[in-house]
Amino acid sequence: MNSQRHRTALLHGAGYTGGELIRLLLAHPAVRLHAVTSRSCAGEPLWRAHPRLRGQTDLVFSDPDAFDAAEADSIFIAAEHGQSARLAAALLADGFDGILIDLSADFRLDRAGLYETWYDFEHPAPDLLSSFAYGLPELCAPYPPGTRRIANPGCFATGVTLALWPAARHMDRMDAFVTAWTGASGSGARPKATTHFPTREGNARAYKALCHQHLPEIQQMLGPGATIRFVPVSGPWSRGIWGVADIPLPAGVAAADVDAWYAEAYADCPLVRRYPGALPELRFAAHSPFCDIGWMVRDGRLLVGFAEDNLIKGASGQAIQNLNLLIGLPEATGLLPRPQAS
Repeated sequence: MNSQRHRTALLHGAGYTGGELIRLLLAHPAVRLHAVTSRSCAGEPLWRAHPRLRGQTDLVFSDPDAFDAAEADSIFIAAEHGQSARLAAALLADGFDGILIDLSADFRLDRAGLYETWYDFEHPAPDLLSSFAYGLPELCAPYPPGTRRIANPGCFATGVTLALWPAARHMDRMDAFVTAWTGASGSGARPKATTHFPTREGNARAYKALCHQHLPEIQQMLGPGATIRFVPVSGPWSRGIWGVADIPLPAGVAAADVDAWYAEAYADCPLVRRYPGALPELRFAAHSPFCDIGWMVRDGRLLVGFAEDNLIKGASGQAIQNLNLLIGLPEATGLLPRPQAS
C-alpha cells in the first residue's frame, strides 16, 4: 500500500515550518514522506529538532548533499529566502520533473528586480520566476493544466489578501488600512533579540510599518486599483496572526452587498470560514488549517478581520493544500479530520 502512495520529500526541514509540514505529512492518507534533509541535523532522528515527533516516525534527517531527487514524486523546499531559488535551480538542472513547492519568497514575485527592493538580494534564478504559479488556492486554483511548480504565499500575504480580495474585485478604487499582529514563530526558529521572551512577553511592537516584504505579493494579487497601508505588529504569543482592515466604501454600498461579496467569493472554499457581522477571534484559528474572515459595515466603512495559524494556513498547511490540488485530491485532504463511518 505504501509503495502506491505519492512519495514526497522535504528539503531543509529543521525549522518551525518544516516541523509542521512533517507532522501533517506523516498523517496524510495518500502521501508518504520518505526523506527530510537538514545540514545541521544530518543523521539525527527528526525528533531531535521537533521533539513532539518522538515516537511517531523512524525517519532521520538526511544530508542535503546525499539527497536523491529521483526517489520523490514531489519536493517541498523550506530553505531561507535566497537559498530556495538556488536549490530549485539545481534540482531542475539535474532533471527533476516532479512537483516542486517552495515555501520561501523566492518565486512569489513576478519581477526579479522586486527582490532587490523588498528582500535585499539579487535573484539567483530569474529565468525560473515565470515557471512557478503563485499558490493561493482560493484565488488561483484550479491551476493551469500541467502546473508542477508552486510558490507558496507568505503568512501575512495569505490573510491580508483573502480578507481584501472580495472587496477589491467590486471596487474600482480601494484604500485599505491594515494592522495585523503575529506571534513569535513567524520570525523563524533561529533566536533573535526581537523574539526573545523577555522582550516579547507582555509587549506589542510595530515593525516594518508600511514597508513589509509581503506588500508586493498582496499588491500583485489585488491589482493596481488597491492601495494598501499595512502595519505589522509583533504580539506576545507563539503562533497565529490576527488582523483588521478599515476600508471606506463607495456610496450606496450596503451591508447586504458586502455579505454577498464574501459569500460568492468563498462559498466553495473549505478552508475559509466566514463570520458575517463579526470579527473573528485568533484562538479558534490557531492550530487549524483555516483562515477565518469576518466583517461588519458601519457608517460607510467596511471593517474586515482575519485570523489564521501562520505555520499552517500561512505556510505548511497551505503547501499541502497545493500538493493535493496538483495530484487530484480534495484540497483539504490530510488537513481536516476524516469523517467517521456511521
